[in-house]
Amino acid sequence: MEIKELEALTGLGRDAIRYYERRGLLGVVPRGSNNYRDYPSSLVRQLKLLRAMQALGFSLDEIRSVLEGMRSQGIDCVDGARLLAAKRDVVDAQRRELCRISRLLRAEQVRLEARARKHGRM
Repeated sequence: MEIKELEALTGLGRDAIRYYERRGLLGVVPRGSNNYRDYPSSLVRQLKLLRAMQALGFSLDEIRSVLEGMRSQGIDCVDGARLLAAKRDVVDAQRRELCRISRLLRAEQVRLEARARKHGRM
C-alpha cells in the first residue's frame, strides 16, 4: 500500500512513518516497479502497537525488539515469550499505577465537588 493509505489506517503522518522507517522499526519496506515504497498491510497493526508502547514509555529500542520478534519467523519461541512476558509485566505495573492515580484524582474530585456544594457553587 502507498504511504497515504498507511497514514489513513494508522492516523500517523508520513513524517512519523518515515521516521520509524529510518530508525529501523518497520523492517525492510520493498519498493514497487515505480520505485515507490510498497508498505505491507501488516504494518498497520505494528504501527498501532508501536504508538501504544511509545505512549506507555517504552524506548524505541525496546519497541524494535518486540516488533522484530513479531516479524521474525525464526525467533526462538522461549526467548520471544520471555521478552513479551517482561513487556507485559511493565505494562501491568503501569496500569496498576494509573489506577492508583485515578483513585487519588477521583477522591480529590469528590472532595472539591462536596466543598463547592457546601458553598452553593454547584
